[in-house]
Parts: sequence; C-alpha cells; structure tokens
Amino acid sequence: MHLVHFILSFIAGALVCNAIPHLTAGLRGELFPSPFTSPRGVAPSPPEVNVLWGAANLFLGLFLFIRHPGWLGFALGFTIGGYFLAKNFGKVRAAGFQR
Repeated sequence: MHLVHFILSFIAGALVCNAIPHLTAGLRGELFPSPFTSPRGVAPSPPEVNVLWGAANLFLGLFLFIRHPGWLGFALGFTIGGYFLAKNFGKVRAAGFQR
C-alpha cells in the first residue's frame, strides 16, 4: 500500500469516528459541540447542525475509504481519532458546555 493511500484511509477512519457523536447527539435532539460555534468545539451547536456536520464527516470518510481502501489505516485513524475525541469531549463535558 502506498503511503498516500494509508494516510487517506487513516483520515477516512478519523472522519467516520467523528461522525458518530455528532450524528447520535443530533438525532437525539441534543446540543453538542461543533466547530461552528465560539469557542470552537466547546460551545454547543443545535441538533440540526450536528446532523449535517456528522453526515458530512460520514460521507467524506466513506468516499475516501472507497477510493483508498486500507483497513489498517482506517482502523488506526478510527482508534486514534476516537482516543483524542474522547479526551477532548471529556474535558468539555467536565467543564460544562460554555457559550
């Protein structure tokens, strides 16, 4: 596998992993941080924004993976991305959502 394919499948895994919390929060009608607020990634976004953001992440991640399949890169991107998302959102939730 070429390095470019590995990197793109890694990014695909990270995007698909990032889609999950945004889609689940949005589909449950809950506020959840997104990059479209201030402060970015800390203040809550409405559910509709999270569904759109989650869908964009999911579709881009799947597109990249279909074009550059690589299970190892995808799995590493998903796992490493998930680890950092858990740390970040854990801190945000502990501090409480801020506007």
